[in-house]
Amino acid sequence: MIIVMDPSATEAQVADVVERLSRTGIRVLRLDGERVVLSTAGPAPGTESSPTTPVGTEAIADMPGVSATLNGDGATPMVAAPHATAAPEDEAWDPDNGAPTDAEERGFQVKDRWIGGAELFIAAGPCSVEDADTMDRTAAAVAAAGGAALRAGAFKPRSSPYSFQGMGETGLAIAHDAAAAHGLLLVSEVLDATQIPIAARYVDVLQVGARNMYNTSLLRELGRARRPVLLKRGLAATIDEWLSAAEYIVAAGNPRVILCERGIRTFETATRNTLDLNAIPVLRERTRLPVLVDPSHGTGRRVYVRPLARAAIACGADGLLVEAHPEPDRAASDAAQTVDLETMAQVVSEAEVMKRAIAR
Repeated sequence: MIIVMDPSATEAQVADVVERLSRTGIRVLRLDGERVVLSTAGPAPGTESSPTTPVGTEAIADMPGVSATLNGDGATPMVAAPHATAAPEDEAWDPDNGAPTDAEERGFQVKDRWIGGAELFIAAGPCSVEDADTMDRTAAAVAAAGGAALRAGAFKPRSSPYSFQGMGETGLAIAHDAAAAHGLLLVSEVLDATQIPIAARYVDVLQVGARNMYNTSLLRELGRARRPVLLKRGLAATIDEWLSAAEYIVAAGNPRVILCERGIRTFETATRNTLDLNAIPVLRERTRLPVLVDPSHGTGRRVYVRPLARAAIACGADGLLVEAHPEPDRAASDAAQTVDLETMAQVVSEAEVMKRAIAR
């Protein structure tokens, strides 16, 4: 069971709910954010394998200070249908920075850009920051094409410790200057909590890569950082697991989360990953969080980026994350899936055509 406390709930009311659950032998986990969220996560240590006295959802829902209760399957609480704090059903969601007050609206504003609304949000750029000239040429092309953000990594999670690991803070500064010069937001990845304060000085949207989707310590710190977070789906994560990861960020105090479908690992070997376009309508039904699609990682081959980008918009994606480079074959990382700047511009143009075709 998930119990979402009202923002005005007192500590005494929270304690009453915890005590009511605990005395039946249930272990209670507490997440502190803008709202206190309590999760019943199986039996308490030293107790029997199941609670001695079941506690009904209705009994907890009637307690003072409780805003909502959600049932789970016991060992694994269900936090995604409906989503406990990321998409409340009965009230308007009101995150910081220009949030919608109409419960039918989706998304949020970052500086002068809206993510999740009528306009598509497209971020493009190289996998890794390499040098100032490459970043400036790319940023100029992204802005000219109508993109909203520059994406580039300065901290790189690589499978081999001998591969290029990124330029660190120097790379962030280069990318920030290129994005600012051309009026773009900057999206870049952090690998652990120690990098958050460094990246926050340069980056508008902090990215969590597929490998870190399960890194709950990092997710909680990003929730406290209050900087928008782009959360990529794990390599083999279910949608429920992905939404649970988003819930860590939201429950810790940061409702500005962007979900990014980047393909999952399956038995298919023709492409690097299998891009799960099924996830887009499912997510749009189950959460108000914006949904982007990364066709570059989703396929691993640049020839497939354009058709999958079109398909993503047709399925209802709020935007795209595309790897682009002035000379893709010379890219420091992920060259095989990186498109050139001309193709990137075609991706943006075709996405707009598709948006009009589905009357978004």
